[in-house]
Amino acid sequence: MFGIYLKRELGRRKKAALVIALGLALGIALVITVNSVSAGMTQAQDKVLQSLYGLGTDMTVTKARTAPTANSSGGPRFEFDAKGEDDDDTEQSSDRVSTQGGQALKAALVTQVADQKGVAAAVGALTLNVTKVDGSFTQGKAQSSSGTSGNGGQGGPGGGSGGGSTAAPQVQGGGASFDVNSYSVAGVDVTNQDLGPLASSKISSGVTFTSAQANAKVAVVSKSYAKENSYKVGSTLTISSTKYKIIGIATPDSSDSTTDVYLPLKQAQTLADAADQVTTIYVKATDSQQIDTVKATIQKNISGTTVTTSADLAETVSGSLSTASNLATSVGKWLSIAVLVAAFLVAALLTSSAVSRRVREFGTLKALGWPSRRVTRQVVGESMVNGLLGGALGIGLGLAAAYTVTAISPKLTAELGNTGGGGGMGGGPGGGGPGQQSASNTMEIALSAPVSVTTIALAVGLAVAGGLIAGAMGGWRASRMRPADALRSVS
Repeated sequence: MFGIYLKRELGRRKKAALVIALGLALGIALVITVNSVSAGMTQAQDKVLQSLYGLGTDMTVTKARTAPTANSSGGPRFEFDAKGEDDDDTEQSSDRVSTQGGQALKAALVTQVADQKGVAAAVGALTLNVTKVDGSFTQGKAQSSSGTSGNGGQGGPGGGSGGGSTAAPQVQGGGASFDVNSYSVAGVDVTNQDLGPLASSKISSGVTFTSAQANAKVAVVSKSYAKENSYKVGSTLTISSTKYKIIGIATPDSSDSTTDVYLPLKQAQTLADAADQVTTIYVKATDSQQIDTVKATIQKNISGTTVTTSADLAETVSGSLSTASNLATSVGKWLSIAVLVAAFLVAALLTSSAVSRRVREFGTLKALGWPSRRVTRQVVGESMVNGLLGGALGIGLGLAAAYTVTAISPKLTAELGNTGGGGGMGGGPGGGGPGQQSASNTMEIALSAPVSVTTIALAVGLAVAGGLIAGAMGGWRASRMRPADALRSVS
């Protein structure tokens, strides 16, 4: 009897049932969309941190930043061979290799960090920035003029101590053009590649380093850098006159790589004239729940270092990714709640209004002997069906919205600020010298909107809750009706 009556009443009131279901559907669809987009934001942030931090890395140790000295260099300097005055169109090239930010740690600290309580593994890496300048020089005609200098020659180091000197040749009609390119290099501990800058990439072509190549002149380059410079496996890469054979192409697991070239650690140390030095120590904790404790232990026992966890790094991520994530988790959350409350309220009011228009029907049923609880059960049953219908429509709309976001894949930028360390993860493995830091720390992430089983379960729960709330309101209204109300409605 319950099912037959329910089917008949819903069939008679299709329009009203559809209005209630659509109201619930919009609220549920918004919840699914916001939850899926928020999940996509979280995944995007995880990709940024994983790409910069390295797979399995819980924290990094870098040298504490120090104030620049009065004699510190203001920028890179390049030296070119001097040519005679008759040389024309001289092309020269010079590489400047520097450690990231000029901050380095003794390699012995890697073992010291590994011995700290709560540390499962520690690996050192040396991050370098290579600035390559190619110059084309055109010499003009040189003329000499005599002059007297009271301070003895040029007055610089090695200048004369006595009378007059010949002034430096003046070049007329000369010129030069320069092409400056910078790229990042990471020295990798080839004996443990599960941690460090290469851990978040997979070798898509060729092979990775072997333990026997600790000091071999071989290199792995990122896919984007190889494409940009037309490199392939077997090509030769030259850095500061040293030739390296490319043995592999690395493709990052999640986003654009922040490192262009990977070398064995010893080779990177040789290039930078930084023997037994590293810029970053990658640390994996024995228990992910004790990261803060391990951080405190390292800071206490190893002075002069900065320890950065993934949580610290996440706080420095800015750009459109951070802005959109904040909007999704704050504005989106409260907007979803507001729409849901409105949808539940509208469903309850519409159900109550529909019950009020059925006074004659329910009054007659009570006159025929139906108890109030049976009438209430009938109204709640109808509301539950409306709620489930709204849930089904809402899930469909929510999945469509999530699919649309994933299909469009809007690009978001993530900018990583400095956490205060002297290099390393404070600037990302690809962080370079002056002028390169900002560019290296900006990444583009394609946004997706994954829908989890938990989100679907939440949508079903909201549909049931909406039906119960509307049914409770309508049932309460129906339970207060008396047979006399039906007679008054007839008159």
